Amino acid sequence: MQILSQILFVAISAVAIWLFSKRAGQIRRNILLGKDEDFSNEPGKRWKNVLLLAFGQKKMFRNPTVAIMHFVLYAGFIIINLEVLEIVLDGALGTHRLFAAPLGGLYSFLINSFEFLAVGVVLFCIVFLVRRNVLKIKRFLSNDLNGWPRSDANYILITEIVLMGLFLTLNATDTLLQERGYGHYAEHPTGSFYFSSMLHPIFAGLSSEALVMIERVAWWAHIIGIFAFLNYLPYSKHLHILLAFPNAYYTRLEPQGKMKNMPEVQNEVLYAMQPELAPTDAAPPAHFGAKDVFELSWRNLMDAYSCTECGRCTSACPANQTGKLLSPRKIMMATRDRLEDVGKNINQNGSFVADGKTLLHDYISVEELRACTTCNACVEECPVSISPLEIITELRRSLIMEESNAPQEWNGMFSNTENNFAPWKFSPDDRDKWVAEMAS
Repeated sequence: MQILSQILFVAISAVAIWLFSKRAGQIRRNILLGKDEDFSNEPGKRWKNVLLLAFGQKKMFRNPTVAIMHFVLYAGFIIINLEVLEIVLDGALGTHRLFAAPLGGLYSFLINSFEFLAVGVVLFCIVFLVRRNVLKIKRFLSNDLNGWPRSDANYILITEIVLMGLFLTLNATDTLLQERGYGHYAEHPTGSFYFSSMLHPIFAGLSSEALVMIERVAWWAHIIGIFAFLNYLPYSKHLHILLAFPNAYYTRLEPQGKMKNMPEVQNEVLYAMQPELAPTDAAPPAHFGAKDVFELSWRNLMDAYSCTECGRCTSACPANQTGKLLSPRKIMMATRDRLEDVGKNINQNGSFVADGKTLLHDYISVEELRACTTCNACVEECPVSISPLEIITELRRSLIMEESNAPQEWNGMFSNTENNFAPWKFSPDDRDKWVAEMAS
């Protein structure tokens, strides 16, 4: 029976890891559909960003109360799952609490610490469920989240509550069986743990055989639940749990608000001013800006998968606050949706087959792009260093430079800038006249 249990556990583990690896490979492929961009400079600053932004969640602490609750959930997810290593080894080797004997008193300290975190996770998940579904905080009511995105967050919170409950249940029944000296549970006694011991009165009236059944069901449900959670992550906004770290490392180090120049345009101006520098075999630029995900950088595409859908960017957006259609969160969600559709196309056809759609127009509208003031508030607010602004500016460049699609007011400004080197309709020669008039 024990051998069959081990074989079943190894088979479930192998399937779960294979499915996760397959999906992770598809996401990596999708991200690398973007243009290449170098982020190898200043590794010291980049690792500092990983520590402060990803591990330390620095930006979250602008709202300390929410930040502390979120940090407990985050720490619970990372730290409590260290016990998964023991569960995996126990399942594969047919052992029980493998680390209890080697670690001695430290083992009890660790499990007690995990239980404190587990209770914190349960409590704060309930708080977050209340904030989303009872208090209905404004940024969670946006139409951006209609349908699956709204349900996704609730599913994750409920799943974490269930997983923590199973963890406490298996500890409670296990330690009761230890106290009774029942079977192999008594071989490596750990003593009771703080929070799970509070559940002892619930189970004390049950027979030892019933306790074994509950402990085994909780153990199997806990590990299968973790494997299911692992394979749910790549389809969920909670993929940011994993991608926040590379996203923080590859964040841009330039001053915020600095826009990237377009080498194609710079070269055109240079060659117009100095024709002798123009190479004779220079190919014309393929495109200006980006119309689809292929023209964005891989970093922009990783941003789309890293989005937490928290809505802080949209809450800070002045265009959105004045009733404009623009929502930076929706920009990121639409980019991810398009990238997912492209990935499905590749899965079906072996390579991408034109589907008559583009990110610009089909997923993100002209009205949304025109509403952006490029103020950088969305970038400043994002807790995981995402830049909706880069995607917006790249799409606007394509809109204007490829399609000549701009409002008349913008065209007047462009014309003045080209002819007068300023947005206003004044000749450069007349620009200093006001100084002479003030002096006279």
